[in-house]
Amino acid sequence: MAEERDVFPRARGRTLSAFREDDEGQWKAPFYFIQGADPQFGLMKAWAIGDCDNGGDEWEEEIKLTEQAVQAINQLNPKPKFFVLCGDLIHGMPGTQWRKDQEQDLKNVLKNIDQDIPLVFVSGNHDIGNVPTPETIDDYCKHWGDDYFSFWVGGVFFLVLNSQLYFDSSKCPELKQAQDEWLDAQLAVAEKQTCKHVIVFQHIPLFLQNPDEDHDYFNLEKSVRQELMEKFHKAGIKAVFSGHYHRNAGGSYKDLEMVVSSAIGCQLGEDTHGLRVVIVTAEKIVHRYCSLNDLSSQGIEKELMDLIKQN
Repeated sequence: MAEERDVFPRARGRTLSAFREDDEGQWKAPFYFIQGADPQFGLMKAWAIGDCDNGGDEWEEEIKLTEQAVQAINQLNPKPKFFVLCGDLIHGMPGTQWRKDQEQDLKNVLKNIDQDIPLVFVSGNHDIGNVPTPETIDDYCKHWGDDYFSFWVGGVFFLVLNSQLYFDSSKCPELKQAQDEWLDAQLAVAEKQTCKHVIVFQHIPLFLQNPDEDHDYFNLEKSVRQELMEKFHKAGIKAVFSGHYHRNAGGSYKDLEMVVSSAIGCQLGEDTHGLRVVIVTAEKIVHRYCSLNDLSSQGIEKELMDLIKQN
């Protein structure tokens, strides 16, 4: 484990060592980061044969796609501040037979990311289980770092949440309470401090298109959703970025934008395998979903790069 941690440092102590608040707490200039979601090694085969519980015994296609994502990110100039993976790193649920091999293969791909581009890991339902337990969360943390944490980059405050605790915490209520208390303390910081923006990463979207939509597998239950949306709005959070849906979607609640990004891996809609480029300026957050092929061959389009060059 020590050697792996050196390859890509993970969140410990509820923060990321790659970014120190002393260095990153003040706004300097526009920057950008890359968001990806759901490499989910094993789902493409499982989905193709119609057996999502037992069919994920091959993931060569996902390896190739994630390698393409890493190569596309590595050639970007200037470099992104970080690369965040918004959950479902692998398809194998806790305790399933291919899980360890999927995890190792994903780590083998991700260790090739430019060492100057920190990785930010977000836990998804396949990473800790649809009904997580203290044991499944602990196992995730050993492999990928803390399941929730905060960090600063360039005067912007980022929060990473374990959204599965909001989906079903029946087997670990004390862990949900701990995250709730931590989140309230972090939001109090966000309200008091002069951060340019506050941005949240979580796997499951608050909602897919409409804040009042019905609850289903791909969003949070309405009462939980409403409480979080109000908390986020009150704290001045500008955007929540998530995955889980394997399609692009999103909407707004008051001045909070919900951004749902499609997958690096298996597509469940009409989108292409891709990544989201997110530009952060003093005034706004601008983002665009790019196919892996376009990002690999063309890089980031000039219109977005011009935003980064503004002072």
